[in-house]
Amino acid sequence: MKIIDLRSDTVTHPTPEMREAMYRAEVGDDVFGEDPTINRLEAMAAERLGKEAALFVASGTMGNLVALLTHCGRGDEAIVGDQSHTFLFEQGGMAALGGITPRPIPNQPDGTLRLEDIEAAIRPDNVHFPRTRLICLENTHNMCYGTPLTPEYTAQVARLAHERGLKVHLDGARVFNAATALGVDVKELVREVDSVMFCLSKGLCAPVGSLLCGDADFIAEARRARKVVGGGMRQAGILAAAGIVALEKMTLRLAEDHERARRLAEGLAQIPGIEVGPVHTNILYFWLTEETDRTPEEVVDGLAERGVRILGRENGRFRAVTHYWITDEDIDRTLQAMREVMGT
Repeated sequence: MKIIDLRSDTVTHPTPEMREAMYRAEVGDDVFGEDPTINRLEAMAAERLGKEAALFVASGTMGNLVALLTHCGRGDEAIVGDQSHTFLFEQGGMAALGGITPRPIPNQPDGTLRLEDIEAAIRPDNVHFPRTRLICLENTHNMCYGTPLTPEYTAQVARLAHERGLKVHLDGARVFNAATALGVDVKELVREVDSVMFCLSKGLCAPVGSLLCGDADFIAEARRARKVVGGGMRQAGILAAAGIVALEKMTLRLAEDHERARRLAEGLAQIPGIEVGPVHTNILYFWLTEETDRTPEEVVDGLAERGVRILGRENGRFRAVTHYWITDEDIDRTLQAMREVMGT
């Protein structure tokens, strides 16, 4: 029986075309700047996002950390959303490794940070306070129903930041999903930010890697930060080859994942005892209502017994994420499994 893995789009494995490209990849030593496949991927990423330069990193977490280390010094402060991936799920790396203080402010249900909250969180010039250096955004916003941030909103934040002498970093792990959902060129979503990270290893199906993009001076400094956190890989063109396929092919088909997430949400909403959150991209959150006697653990375990994996969250929400390897038939099987688990 095929396992239907909806826990995340990180569970994707490379396509046959990616495996072939990896097998044939021309490689060199990237720390010396001599890996032609890495160099090609970085140039492609920079052009695709409208930035001067890009840097291949091992993961999204590394990309965000490298950006923070580059924008901020020890004792500086970064404004982050209280539901952001950087704040919740990256082990406090900015503080642990960079001596950077996170200043969390509330994420709104759509993933935004209110401009007035950002303004209020910017520290005045006072010897008692850390210096505010950076504002961090996330697009799409994982914990806020996979919601995409609009180009207009991001530009407003960037204007506020730049007027106050601050920089903006975008955790754009799924920024191509955001562009697809909003029907805009990805360049429009990142035009005003100072740096952006996006993942190849989520919905784009590559096995490893993310890209950090910004201006040339920023990326030159980021390359030093990548080295100090152990991210200087050698013949990494084998990995970059899959990333090239991801950029050329996989960014064009994300609407299929969004449609399957909507189909799954519509089906789940018809099952008594389940309430479903809004669906904007490929991320779906749902939870149990008071009318059911099932526990979250029983639901996760019951689905697993039927070959369906979903992610249970601590707050009682479940997460399901569609991706390249989820088919229409998988959605039908998932709904049937959920009906059985719920006893309907």
